Amino acid sequence: MPFPMERWHYMIRGNVQGVGFRWYATDIARKCRVYGWVKNLPDGAVEIVAEAESNVLESFTEKIKTGYLGSNISSMDIKKEPATGEFSQFQILF
Repeated sequence: MPFPMERWHYMIRGNVQGVGFRWYATDIARKCRVYGWVKNLPDGAVEIVAEAESNVLESFTEKIKTGYLGSNISSMDIKKEPATGEFSQFQILF
């Protein structure tokens, strides 16, 4: 039986705009088979909504933190929410 899906809502702050962070997050998400979206916010933060099994989301989070742009992150807040299953891919929202 598959593990239940979870939804994690990220607020990421630091030097995360103008450095390709959305593409970085999208590449990691697609490799991990995470579904959802990433977008820049007017205040300079990056927001991610991601759905997958909890172990997949843990791996995704660790890769975001330790990959080549991970050092640009000054803080990462994550709220766990009920999964909706609404996503069929991971995409950048503009």
